[in-house]
Amino acid sequence: MKPTAAAATPQLLRRVNAQSVLGFIRNTESATGTELMTHTGLTRASVIAVCEDLIRRGWIRELAARGDDQPAGPRKGRPARRFELNARAGFVLGIDIGAATTTAAVADLRGTVVGRSSEGFRAADIPAAERIDVVDRACREALAAAGTGPGAVLAVGAGIAAPVDRDGKVLVTQHFWSLFDVGLRAALQDLHGWTVLLENDANLAALGERWRGSGAGVDDLVVLLAGERLGAGVMESGRLLHGRGGAAGEMGYLDLVEGVGSSDGIASLARQWSAAGGGPVAGGPASARRVFEDAAAGDPAALAILDRIADRMARVIATVASFINPEQVVIGGAVAESAQALAPGITARLPRLTATPPRVTVSPLGDSIVTVGAVRHALDFVEANALELELNP
Repeated sequence: MKPTAAAATPQLLRRVNAQSVLGFIRNTESATGTELMTHTGLTRASVIAVCEDLIRRGWIRELAARGDDQPAGPRKGRPARRFELNARAGFVLGIDIGAATTTAAVADLRGTVVGRSSEGFRAADIPAAERIDVVDRACREALAAAGTGPGAVLAVGAGIAAPVDRDGKVLVTQHFWSLFDVGLRAALQDLHGWTVLLENDANLAALGERWRGSGAGVDDLVVLLAGERLGAGVMESGRLLHGRGGAAGEMGYLDLVEGVGSSDGIASLARQWSAAGGGPVAGGPASARRVFEDAAAGDPAALAILDRIADRMARVIATVASFINPEQVVIGGAVAESAQALAPGITARLPRLTATPPRVTVSPLGDSIVTVGAVRHALDFVEANALELELNP
């Protein structure tokens, strides 16, 4: 039986209109009714009705009329009505949950981060209750830093280093992935009443990069988290790709790729190859940071390692380009700042490896890329459900 489109009920139209108005006001200092009509396509009556509803609910405020709103010459009628977002009417949480640490960021309704906290895990393989407790502690400390509390949280975006399907279920076919299947959504719902939107960390990195990074506005985008292990968040025509079990963008296939051989990331490769060569020439333990620092100082051994990494990353990106064909590939994560030195070598190699070379950039978001995407994910939910959410006075 052919599926039918959902009926455009009055309730649905109100939600869609509210989402459009909030989305525009969030991205401007303030907006007049005329500006909202232009950017949402709604009639004046609809814009005013939506704005008055959002004012009653506490989402926006009407500003006092300004003299510069009126054209020069004799003034006719009342001044233009002007509205602004009540940015602190509520907050969202963005959480990045890795194997070693978790970071929670609190953002207002404009997406401005106003509190942040990080906590370390005792070990990678710990009981679920302990992992949840550490995550909850990071969230509460971030909220305290923001001067607010759990009751003001409207939604939580949480990224984990494991595949997550469209329904928020963790794929547990590998032991490492199973470490993140701890019942976080139910636990935080029970503790605080929060709606938790669970997602793969690389997917959230793609959302964050498209929102506030070098991939801003790019619809066909791949973000590679490239620190210890490679993982990709893939956006096609402006939407995230998940696959049947949420494993779209997983890079275990690189074990089979000639000239690559594993999904080890840039930091891991720099450390391994430095140690294999006897470590830094000037002595000290092998580390990715030291390799990049030595290369910047002109050390031949370190430069040779970076050349090997650039060749390997070019092959990785070429495989991605061949079967996804993105406009842009962004290297992101904690290693991004150092990876800037690799970009020219990667770009130069790509035309020899693929007929569809993408533009290669390095994310400016650093190790906050996942929390930025988690905040964006939570804000999307808030804007889509504003009329159903109760603001905490």
